[in-house]
Amino acid sequence: MSTYGDATPVYPAALRLAGRRAVVIGGGPVAQRRVLGLLEAQAEVLVVAPEATPALEALADGGEVRWEARPYRDGDLAQAWYAVAAADDPAVNAAVAREAEAGRVFCSRADSAEDSTAWTPAVGRHDGVTVAVIGGGDPRRAVDLRDGVLEGLRAGTLAAPHHRGRTPGVALVGGGPGDPDLITVRGRRLLAEADVVVADRLGPRGLLDELASDVEIIDASKIPYGRALAQEAINEVLIERAKAGKFVVRLKGGDPFVFGRGFEEVLACAEAGVPCSVVPGITSSISVPALAGIPVTHRGVAHEFTVVSGHVAPDHPKSLVDWAALGRMTGTLVILMGIERIAAISATLIAHGRDPETPVAVVQEGTLPGERRVRTTLGLVEAAVAEAGIRPPAIVVVGPVVALS
Repeated sequence: MSTYGDATPVYPAALRLAGRRAVVIGGGPVAQRRVLGLLEAQAEVLVVAPEATPALEALADGGEVRWEARPYRDGDLAQAWYAVAAADDPAVNAAVAREAEAGRVFCSRADSAEDSTAWTPAVGRHDGVTVAVIGGGDPRRAVDLRDGVLEGLRAGTLAAPHHRGRTPGVALVGGGPGDPDLITVRGRRLLAEADVVVADRLGPRGLLDELASDVEIIDASKIPYGRALAQEAINEVLIERAKAGKFVVRLKGGDPFVFGRGFEEVLACAEAGVPCSVVPGITSSISVPALAGIPVTHRGVAHEFTVVSGHVAPDHPKSLVDWAALGRMTGTLVILMGIERIAAISATLIAHGRDPETPVAVVQEGTLPGERRVRTTLGLVEAAVAEAGIRPPAIVVVGPVVALS
């Protein structure tokens, strides 16, 4: 027989034990771990042991396993497809291994790898993938490698895209404020599986370089719009690629539903009969101030925070923001897309009650290498922004919390 450390190769195989008998001899902690793995494989588990751990007793009481509270005896492996010898007595394990060998039943002997015909790997599962590692006689090495692979799969840094049974469609992925490390685990995993990525300029563009060479990357800001509105053209691209059998990721900055027009894309896909899912993202309205050392709320300072769009001026007829109410409030105000209208916004807030000495922070390109910050007051913010040459994208934070940093 081969040993863990010798050069004799093993033949890796995934046993489909669902509905098939697996016999575990022993009722201690090692047997308990093996039983749990066998139950996950939906095996029909028989435990033979005079005593069992409370967890195994509970499994037996719940009908998940059958436990015969007695010592092992020859013949217990009848009709078994797989056996585990995990008794406290090595002589018992040796007898189990002999019966298994005679009956051509693969057996994992917990106390002797060299006398086993089957080795139990370090196992983990993620998104339909089973990772099983045999560490060449070093169980901790196997566990470390398994955990590393699983971490890569969950984070999306290890690509394992679906190639069979995948449903074409669209996923709206919130990429966070810009730093590639701030995308969600699910978002990164879906990005690694994409056939097509339609990316905003404010998304985490650094992740695009990690995609496979056959992934089609479409810059949403450069789609030829013609006579159509920009959003309509983007919707058409998403639907067209999905109907061509592709899995499309719409990579957006921040969160798709926070001033990202994401729901318009959801509606367009629904009307076209295209499956669409949404992966929330870390909105820049909270994350950028936080990384700049500014909490949007703090006990005794601010019990509320409001996020508004400043893409139209306060006096514009299309503005839906109650700027007068915001002027009367004392909590934190976070303004997105408002840097080009900061003069009108600050004047309106002051006119409706905000103190001109209210602290203000402006953060340009938050979380990115080109980040710039300006600290000032509401009455001086227009001049401070002009002097520093601040340009979009930038976030404006108004309120006493700014002074806490």
